Amino acid sequence: MIKGIIFDYGGTLDSRGVHWSEVLWQGYQHADVPVDKETFRTAYVEGERALARERIILPQDDFHELLRKKVALEISYLPLTVDETCQEEWVTRIADYCDDAARACIDEARPMLEELQQRFPMMLVSNFYGNIDEVLRSYGIRQLFKGIIESAVVGVRKPNPTLFKLGIDALELEPHEVLVVGDSLRKDIQPAEQLGCQVLWLKGKGWTEDEDKQTHPHTITRVTQVLDFLK
Repeated sequence: MIKGIIFDYGGTLDSRGVHWSEVLWQGYQHADVPVDKETFRTAYVEGERALARERIILPQDDFHELLRKKVALEISYLPLTVDETCQEEWVTRIADYCDDAARACIDEARPMLEELQQRFPMMLVSNFYGNIDEVLRSYGIRQLFKGIIESAVVGVRKPNPTLFKLGIDALELEPHEVLVVGDSLRKDIQPAEQLGCQVLWLKGKGWTEDEDKQTHPHTITRVTQVLDFLK
């Protein structure tokens, strides 16, 4: 019997299971940035490494501000020569596009989260940049979660199962009583299963073709299908 739920955030609640590199790539296309996808993906990886090395994202940054910093960093790794005005326009257009996309996903998930919160204690477990509390507050869903376990705060990143163990402990439940919902088979589903949790994999467009070919017996294609699973 499920008595509590742990949700991943990025890719699960804010992008319908689609890897965030894909959402950002759509933003780059929307802004007409003259770059091919492979070059973008290289810049994306370099940007993520820089964000891991340096304290660029601050706890008070909402998601739009996070996106502005993230995109500006990525653009700095592109082999393009552009003036500041053009770069600022790209940053603004991409950040606006991606923030709107995330907000739409959150709005879709909100009724489900509100219903679940009436029935189960819920935790959020995420690899994030140290500002997820502010992100959730700005989107109006922070109050739906009992607590947050965030990699930048606890100093451990998924797929290390420690993050999920901390979430289980915060729920004060046994692993088999907890349902874990995430968009990454490697980072969410497999470590949760190692601990003995029940799982639902929200499968969308992944980072690699190999990921897209993977399967799991407990797979959903829309996060709102969590309600069907719990009927």
